[in-house]
Amino acid sequence: MTLFTCPLALRDYPHIVMAHGGGGKLSADLVEHLILPALAGQNVNALGDSTVLPPILFPGGSIGELAINGTINDLAMSGATPLYLTAAFILEEGLPLSTLAEVLRRMGEAASRAKIRIVAGDTKVVDKGQADGLYINTAGIGEVPPDIHIGPTQAQLGDVVIVSGTIGDHGMAIMSVREGLEFETTIESDCAPLHTLVQAMLASTNNPTAIHVLRDPTRGGLAASLNEIARSSKLGISLTESAIPITEQVQSICELLGLDPLHVANEGKLVAIVDKDHATRILQAMHQHPLGKNAALIGTVTDRNRGYLTARTPIGGTRIIPMPMGEQLPRIC
Repeated sequence: MTLFTCPLALRDYPHIVMAHGGGGKLSADLVEHLILPALAGQNVNALGDSTVLPPILFPGGSIGELAINGTINDLAMSGATPLYLTAAFILEEGLPLSTLAEVLRRMGEAASRAKIRIVAGDTKVVDKGQADGLYINTAGIGEVPPDIHIGPTQAQLGDVVIVSGTIGDHGMAIMSVREGLEFETTIESDCAPLHTLVQAMLASTNNPTAIHVLRDPTRGGLAASLNEIARSSKLGISLTESAIPITEQVQSICELLGLDPLHVANEGKLVAIVDKDHATRILQAMHQHPLGKNAALIGTVTDRNRGYLTARTPIGGTRIIPMPMGEQLPRIC
């Protein structure tokens, strides 16, 4: 049985020769057609000389808060009131107990702040090198009021798009820690539970069906979430690029690194697609909540470019914002 994906590229050299270590074509053939296929799934596809593992602790949070808040937010995006969580831990041999204790402390505090109960869990230990230190797997249960029907297919023609605050903060915070980048000020993650913000939005109008879609734009950022909604609803979504709230620091860093902030992950923001007749009241309610003080109306749902996300640029042009092809930035959830 051969592991070669393309034996033709290696058949002239059935044994290792010095040129295989010379950094040229034979080196590339060896890596591409023998080493990578044999090590599939071992995180070597980036072809770098080293890999930096993602941080457990980062400015503004930790993997502990992410585990709690991320599950709460997934429930909240259906209009649910989060009630219970389970938490399972996969611990890597060699993980410092002090690190585990800090993560657990932060998890407990996050759950207490959100008034949600952790009711069950499990723990496993694996060999060194098998878990990047620590994996946390959570699941949640919440209660959705019977008159709430929120989902990606519910977007309607003429709806408006609202984002709850500045985008890209979390992704840039993780980037700064993982890549050792130093900025003039510390960028902190926006990691936060969003269920109370959603509840304030729902309470702002006497129409329980005024909010059609809610999403927390995590992996793939705002662009991925809105592209998915456009495809599910079979309608177009048009953004006004200058209306999207982005801090000057995140914008500058994205420009420096050649990144689109619309593709950068968030962990404490939501995007809402709501009935235009109720948008003003919903936006006012968001501004009165600590997690929505920078909320902004950034676009509309249209019958043009159905299934696509577009943006009006500051110079008056229009660009299609594609679904991200892959991960732009390191992530830990």
